[in-house]
Parts: sequence; structure tokens; C-alpha cells
Amino acid sequence: MEILDNLLLGFSVAISPINLLYCLIGVLLGTLIGVLPGVGPLATIAMLLPITFNLNPVAALIMLAGIYYGAQYGGSTTAILVNIPGESSSVVTCLDGYQMARQGRAGPALAVAALSSFFAGCVATLLIAFAAPPLAEVALKFGPAEYFSLMVLGLVAAVVLAHGSLIKAIGMVILGLLMGLAGTDVNSGVLRFTFDVPELSDGIGFVVVAMGMFGTAEIVANLEHKGTREVFTGKVKHLFPTKDDLKRSWAPVLRGTALGSFLGILPGGGALLSSFAAYTVEKKISKHPEQFGKGAIEGVAAPEAANNAGAQTSFIPMLTLGIPGNGVMALMIGALMIQGIAPGPQVMTEKPELFWGLIASMWVGNLLLVVLNLPMIGIWIKLLTVPYRLLYPAILVFMAVGVFSLSNNAFDVLIMAIFGILGYVCIKLECEPAPMILGFILGPLMEENLRRAMLLARGDATVFFTKPISAGFMFAAILLLVLIALPAMRKKREEAFVEG
Repeated sequence: MEILDNLLLGFSVAISPINLLYCLIGVLLGTLIGVLPGVGPLATIAMLLPITFNLNPVAALIMLAGIYYGAQYGGSTTAILVNIPGESSSVVTCLDGYQMARQGRAGPALAVAALSSFFAGCVATLLIAFAAPPLAEVALKFGPAEYFSLMVLGLVAAVVLAHGSLIKAIGMVILGLLMGLAGTDVNSGVLRFTFDVPELSDGIGFVVVAMGMFGTAEIVANLEHKGTREVFTGKVKHLFPTKDDLKRSWAPVLRGTALGSFLGILPGGGALLSSFAAYTVEKKISKHPEQFGKGAIEGVAAPEAANNAGAQTSFIPMLTLGIPGNGVMALMIGALMIQGIAPGPQVMTEKPELFWGLIASMWVGNLLLVVLNLPMIGIWIKLLTVPYRLLYPAILVFMAVGVFSLSNNAFDVLIMAIFGILGYVCIKLECEPAPMILGFILGPLMEENLRRAMLLARGDATVFFTKPISAGFMFAAILLLVLIALPAMRKKREEAFVEG
């Protein structure tokens, strides 16, 4: 009965007029940036972090969460109609969704994508409501050694599950950890890695790094893309899927939801990995694998269910343990810190209205997305015709103003530009920036817990292996590293991402 009381508290918070408004703004913005190719949820949330200074914590998190799962809906629209993934997790939807649009079946493809996303989102939210409280209870028993070991496991998992080269992912995590150490040493007060620049004495601002690495870099990279887009505007008719479509879709939706929910909880998982895995599974178990890539409805239903479930269950480690599972969750933790809230299991007990309000808002947001998205397909199609050359200057100005407003310091804008160049270099070298952001966020927390654990253990490093929970996390991290070092496992990891 306690969970019902908590959910009632959550819904009373989520449906208050102001929070409902921010939920609507979040899901609309999410759909919009999902539809517009090249502006993903990471970049948008990074750009909007300065705005959250002036919002109450509940409204800020509800809006940012709405952007994240709203982008999963919007990304499918572009993938189906234009064959361009508006969001990285929609890459797989392009394969069959676009072929359905070419066959004049864009309507059923969009409807199945929206309905499977809605179902998966509702199931994933239910899972968060039931799984989060026991996890948070366990996490309250964690000491510095357990937290350090958990963060090590999180970073190792993020490296293993990162898209692309393993060596590059490790390099990006180490770069993030090193940048997180810049500033004043908490214990001794000595300045580290500041290079006699007084503005760096407080460390490099998280918001500035995120806006440079994701916002500026994405915009510069997208300026290179030229060519015409073939948009199937005249073909979006008969939105409702046929009985055969529904019959072929329901099982893939269930499997995609289950797979996405599980992979979303894992550190380093989330929407992208879930959609790839769901498509691969459906293709493997299908009686007609030759239809995949030629307009199979299963190739739309399963990845769309999986990416929405993965997006929402990735909130579980963030809300209960204070550990970000992916780049977006790192930004969400940044938003909590901006509001002066220490992420971790104590949030549930100290701020129950924030915790349960956010969970309930996901149900409300998913309902808003289905109600808004299907009737508004015509508007989203019109947006696809807006030239990118008109969008990017406005986005850059908005970002510069946002960064300057953080501390009224032009140096922050310069740092954002430098990280924008670094982010662009990373894109060209095919180094995924998300592991770097995870390292940047977790670096100071890892150092703090490492030093605290060593002080309590009087310098005995075996403390991480003598405590049962800490030892479990450490052995899991070592096992992951050993497994991924095996040639057969490394080959399977590469094949999983090549599928799309």
C-alpha cells in the first residue's frame, strides 16, 4: 500500500498546473529536437541547463526528463519520413520505417512507433516505481568503499557498452576523469591543473563542458551535411495500423520493452543500445528475416519500444544510487547539483515530492506525447523543410547567452568554444563524447570516496575487496574487462553496433 501512497503523492505533484506546463514544454521540445536532425537530447539538455537555475527542482527535472523521452518519439518521425535519424537511438528505425514510407505506409509506421513507445514508456515507469525504493534502501547501507567500487563498475560498463572503438572509449573516460580533477583540492586547498588561470580555481564548469562537447560540436558537425531530403509529406494517410500490423507487432513490442527495460538499468546502457539489441533479436528469431530492411513492421515496433523503455529505466541508477548510466543521466545529475541537491539514495527520503513527482510525470508525459504527436504529424513534417543554415546561428547565440548568464563571465563562453572544437575533433576521430562526460561527473566523486575510504581504512587498499558489496562490484568490473578482452566477445560487441 505504501507504493500507492507514494504514487498518489507523485501524481498530486505531477498534475499541478505549473509542473504540467513544464512537462508539456519538455515533451514538445523533446519531440521537436527529435524531429530536427542533428540536434539531439544531449545537446538540448546541455543548452537548457542554465535556464533550470531559476526553476524549482521538481519543474526543472520534469522538463529535462520530458525532453529525453520525448526525443525518442520525435526521432522516429524523421527516421520514417526522411531516412535521417533525428536522434541516435532512431538509427535502426530508419531501416524498415523509411521503406514502409516509400511503400505508402508511413501512417501505420508512425502510429506503431508512437503506440509501442507509449506502451514501453508506461511499463518502464511502473518498473521504476517498484524497483527504485528497494534499491535506494540497499544504497543507504553503502559506505565510501562501496560507492567507489560502484563508480568503477559504472565507468567500466560505460566503456564496454559505448558505441565504437574500445580503446577510444577508455581514452575518453580517462580524459574526463583528468578534467574533473582541475581546480582546488578539497583536502589540502592546493590548486591543481589550473595553469595559473584564476578562473579555473573552482574547476571547469560542468554546464560549459556539456554545452561545448555536445551543443557546439554537434552544430559544427551538422554544417558539413549537404544534400536534399526526400520527405514523404503526401503519403501520410490512414494513420491506423491494420489488424495484420497489430498482430505482427504485439510480440516484438513486449520483447523490445523487456529488453530495453533491462539494458536501460545497466550503467552505460540506455536508448541507443536497447534499440540496436531489440532489432538484432527480432531479426534473429523472425521466420522471415529476409523481410527486415524492406519494410517489416517488427523492425519499427521492437526498436521503438526498446529505446523508450531504455530511456526511462536509465533513470533508476541515477535516482537511487546517484550514478549516471549514460550522458543524459550525467546531465540530469548536473541539474540536481545546480539546484543544490546531492544525488543519491537520500533524495527519496529527503525529497519525496521530487522523486515521486518525476516518476508520475513520466506517465503524464507519455500520455501527452501520444495525444499530441499523432495529430501534429503535419506540423513536424513542415519543420523538416526549415533549412539548417537558419537554425544554427540562433542556437549558437542562445547557447552563448546561456553560458554567459551562469556567472556573467565571458571566460565561460571562451571555454565553451574550446570544448566545442575538442568535441568536433572527437566526432571526426569517431570518439564518443558521452564516456568523457561520465568520467568528468564521476571523477571528483570517485576521488572523494577513494580518499575517504582510505582514511577510514588507515591506508589499507584491500578495503575495496574485504567488504562484500564493494568486492562484488570490483569483481564484476574485472570480469567485464576480462570478457571484453577476449577476441570472440570483442567481435560480438562490434557486430551488435554494425547491425544498424
